[in-house]
Amino acid sequence: MRVLVVSDIHGNTEALRAVATAAGPVDRIVCLGDTVDYGPRPVETVRWIMQYAESSVRGNHDNAVAFDAPCRSAPAFRRLSEESRKLTVPMLGEGERAFLAGLPETAEIEVGGLRLALVHAAPSDPLFRYLRPSDVEAWRREVEPIDADLILVGHTHLPMVLDLGNKLVVNPGSVGLPRDGDPRAAYAILDGRTPRLGRVAYDVDATVRDLKAWGLPDDVQQGLEGVYRTGSLG
Repeated sequence: MRVLVVSDIHGNTEALRAVATAAGPVDRIVCLGDTVDYGPRPVETVRWIMQYAESSVRGNHDNAVAFDAPCRSAPAFRRLSEESRKLTVPMLGEGERAFLAGLPETAEIEVGGLRLALVHAAPSDPLFRYLRPSDVEAWRREVEPIDADLILVGHTHLPMVLDLGNKLVVNPGSVGLPRDGDPRAAYAILDGRTPRLGRVAYDVDATVRDLKAWGLPDDVQQGLEGVYRTGSLG
């Protein structure tokens, strides 16, 4: 069974469409959260996930939008998040906000005989804990109590396949706002027990045009444009 794993779309429909095309035919789609915030097309991205993703969990930005709660962004991204959220919230209808509010913080599914655990950040702190791929021992402690073959996570925007022996931790990276120095949209494909990380170029200019028309403060718009074009802030 072929599974597309997406995370951290952040309102970027151009990137999401490119990923869906690059992935090709799949049997199932799972989303690891942060469908909204930062990007100018939150309604479209939420509706896409509502329609196509069979399993989804809530990210810290989804939580902030749904419940008017702090999302605890990294300091460098805090203003970008806060200002974009002011525009995101009134764009969403009751259905989209109810969908985000109703997403679980964790989920467990079985696909093709494999047990998958889904969480946005980390099992001990599903919304907020930030662990890099290099934090191997911390990841080992995180997944030790989890009864699953694969643990799927997002949040860091850093693609990762971490082999911990009897368990794999897979982070597909960010569809809509990569931060690893590669501006291409990131995703993962699960096909049996071997995950594959993928990248695909998308129409960044189209996303930037939408961003400029959105009404953000100039410094926020320029900061986000820089991330879209370079895959990093500054």
